[in-house]
Amino acid sequence: MKSRTIFPIFFVALFFHSLSFAGAPMQIAGIRLGAPINEYKDLIKEETTLPIRHMEYISEVEMKPLEGYKSGYIFYGNCSKPGKIVKVKLKYLRDDREFFNDLLDIFKKKFGKATEFKGDPFGGLIAWKWSFIDEEKNRISLILQHSSVDEEEYTSGNSIKMAITSAIEKERECYKAKHPEEKTGERVGSKDKLKDIKDLDKFIPQ
Repeated sequence: MKSRTIFPIFFVALFFHSLSFAGAPMQIAGIRLGAPINEYKDLIKEETTLPIRHMEYISEVEMKPLEGYKSGYIFYGNCSKPGKIVKVKLKYLRDDREFFNDLLDIFKKKFGKATEFKGDPFGGLIAWKWSFIDEEKNRISLILQHSSVDEEEYTSGNSIKMAITSAIEKERECYKAKHPEEKTGERVGSKDKLKDIKDLDKFIPQ
C-alpha cells in the first residue's frame, strides 16, 4: 500500500521539478543570458563598455536603440567566464502604470506568483521579483519594476532586469581569488575606527 502511494507522489514531485526548469526565463529582446557578448556586436555600442565601479569583475555596455525600449544595458563577466552575459537591464518606452500592470498580469500568468516584493512602502517604487533555477542549477532572477520617482537614484518609468545571480557570484569569487589584496581593502579597519567616533556633527546637515 505504501509503495503505491509513494510512486505517484514521486512522479508528481518530478513533474513540478521539471516544470520549474522549463519556466526559467533566459531571453528577452533577443538577448540570451549565458550567451557570449560577441554574438550581439550589432546590438551594442562597444565604445560605451566599462567595468562596473567596485564590481570590476563585471562590465556593462549600452545597447543601440531597440523598438519598444527607451534604453538597455548588457552585463557580462570579466573573470570566471569572460564575455558571458550575466545580466540584462531594459527600460520600456512606455512609462505609465497601466502598462506596468498589464505586464505584471502577463508575468503572473506565465511565471506564477512573484517570489518577493522589493519596492518601497509608499508606492513610489514598485518592484516584483521572481526566482528560478534552470536545468544546469543556475539561479535566475527576474525583476519587473515601476517607478513614479524621478530622482538621482531612480528614474521614472517601467523596467525589467534579468540576471544569472549564481554566475555573478562566480565572477566575484574569481576576482577575489585573483586579487586577494582587494578582498578587504580599507574597509577592514573601518568598523574599528567607527567605535572611536564621538563627534557626530560631521554627519549632520548644517
